Amino acid sequence: MHKPLTSPILPDVAFDTAAQARALDWVGMEGMALPIRVQGQDGQEMTVPASVDVAVDLRDPATRGIHMSRLYLQLQQGLANETLGAPMLRRLLEACIASQQGLSSRARLRLRYEQLLLRRALRSDNAGWKRYPVEVEAELADGHLRLVLAFALDYSSTCPASAALSRQANAQRFATDFAEAGAVPAEAVCDWLQSPRGLAATPHAQRSRAEVRVELKPAFDCLPLLALVDALEAALGTPVQTAVKREDEQAFAQANAANLMFCEDAARRVAAVLAADARIAAWSARVAHLESLHPHDAVASVSGRNS
Repeated sequence: MHKPLTSPILPDVAFDTAAQARALDWVGMEGMALPIRVQGQDGQEMTVPASVDVAVDLRDPATRGIHMSRLYLQLQQGLANETLGAPMLRRLLEACIASQQGLSSRARLRLRYEQLLLRRALRSDNAGWKRYPVEVEAELADGHLRLVLAFALDYSSTCPASAALSRQANAQRFATDFAEAGAVPAEAVCDWLQSPRGLAATPHAQRSRAEVRVELKPAFDCLPLLALVDALEAALGTPVQTAVKREDEQAFAQANAANLMFCEDAARRVAAVLAADARIAAWSARVAHLESLHPHDAVASVSGRNS
């Protein structure tokens, strides 16, 4: 009888010599589904699903491949046990490099997830959840951590040109309806404005999106996502709403009237916020107004570096 093999040694061809020796810039995995811990509102932590990319360099030309399973296990443990932030990302990237046992000298991560934020209604006591797509990029090379935060937010944009044309149409109708009335009592004007005759035209508005990308300075450890979203929505003045009552819808219409803007105006508002933030080293932004007048979009881009 043949004796059964009790401890078979599994082959590992990754240790074979590379057929065409060459160092590689990056080797890794993309699109891994992993849970991550992020900071929510009021300092509360929350676990969200993320799509994760990881890569390290392969600096030994003769080595056939890296240890991918070690990278996966490092990420699975590190992302689940610590809240996302600069110190945590540095430690995780250092662990990824160390897991390769001398094969690598640098590492990078990309994490894509959605941040849920509870937003208050404009006037009523209602509140609702909004989601913000987020991407974090972190790269560690020669001890230097480069950290990039990218996200997007939706807002409403009412066209200034369309608003001016609408006001003119409303004024012309008023002149027609009251041409021979002489002095018109204020009450009669008020009644006319609230009647169907009082609205000859409305300006076109559309849902719009700002896509922001910032490189953070190393002196700041936290990811300032919540602060930047709040500042940008305040600067734009017309963030889209969630749970609304009639008083909220009216307030939203008033906010649009007070914040008429072309895409160029919106881009400059976003730029003013990013250029004034001491946590940001460099930034870029793209705004897109998803036109209701045209079958195409109006877009503007802007970028800069902060001292």
